Amino acid sequence: MSPSSRARGLSLIELMIAMVIGLVLLLGITQIFIASRAASRLSEGAARTQENARFALDFLQRDLRMAGHFGCVNDQAHVIKNTGDVRYNLGIAAGSGDPLDFSVPVQGYEAAGTGPTNTLTLGRTWSAAISVPKSIINLKPAPLPGSDVLVLRLLSPEGAVVTGVGVDGTTTTVTVSSDGMARLKAGAAGTPTVFALADCTRADVFPATISGSTVKIEKLDLTGYSVSNAMTMLYRADGLVYYIASNGNNEPALYRARANGAGGYGDGEELVEGIESMQLLYGLDATPDISLSTPPSGRIVDQRVASAVSTATDATAVGAWRRVGMVQVGLLARSPQRASAQAPGSAATYLGVLGVTIAPGDPYDQRHRGAYEVSVALRNRLFGN
Repeated sequence: MSPSSRARGLSLIELMIAMVIGLVLLLGITQIFIASRAASRLSEGAARTQENARFALDFLQRDLRMAGHFGCVNDQAHVIKNTGDVRYNLGIAAGSGDPLDFSVPVQGYEAAGTGPTNTLTLGRTWSAAISVPKSIINLKPAPLPGSDVLVLRLLSPEGAVVTGVGVDGTTTTVTVSSDGMARLKAGAAGTPTVFALADCTRADVFPATISGSTVKIEKLDLTGYSVSNAMTMLYRADGLVYYIASNGNNEPALYRARANGAGGYGDGEELVEGIESMQLLYGLDATPDISLSTPPSGRIVDQRVASAVSTATDATAVGAWRRVGMVQVGLLARSPQRASAQAPGSAATYLGVLGVTIAPGDPYDQRHRGAYEVSVALRNRLFGN
């Protein structure tokens, strides 16, 4: 056969049919690729969201469980067992809301419109926390609206055995080992300036300066404490605030700031990105006025938002926050990037955080979101300690 005869088997129609079949196959492959890519992004977004929320809850639970730590006798025991009051030698009015007001180990501030039965719509303007002191208003970075604020005061988990207490004129010195001093400095924001001396009957909180392995305190007599007995310990005293702020990438994140000893907080440290809102509920003991004659019952009978516990800045606040024996934490976490997530189709499928409904914005930003909650018992207030 001639070459021209062999070429007559391929017509224009056959070529077009082959092209159509090829395009259909290519379209199918493209759809499979797009769907697979979207599923992968959604899976990655869900994983990142869960991971971030888990880390954030770990940070919060750890410090919540330490709230009210005053050595081997906790803050409630000093009230209900008459074992010797904690002395706060800081010149701070009890209940004032000062970052170093250790008479209130746990305290919170409620964002307006974020209580149970309220709704937060993504992309809308949310309200800031109410009745906050100046120290929280001046936080850097500033707290974002739509999220509660949690304040904790505690002594460091690890203390240093006191090897000596002396007096030189009006200055009292407390000496520990070099290793003990290193433990006290570990994890602090800068050089610690507030400490506590505690044994199993009493505790003193005071400002001090460090000189080697010794802290120096002005005009405070601590010579009544025994030394070198493995019970008298020196601790670092920490005032912490947890809040939500925007990081350098304009993403919401969980922040923690430490009291600086000058009536405020140092710069906040970013802990976990992608935390969009933090909601808190406080469980109150059945005993309305905890004292030596009326100890706590150990039964949590009421849960309230911070503003319903107390917004006072005096001794009333001390008594109200003393009833808190449990804190519920709820977090709204989102993926750092778009995850091809779809907005919930109906109100029945909206996310909820401790009773707060999270409504999707329009248009939806395609972030994967999840709600995570945990209840934390304040172990330094467990009945019977």
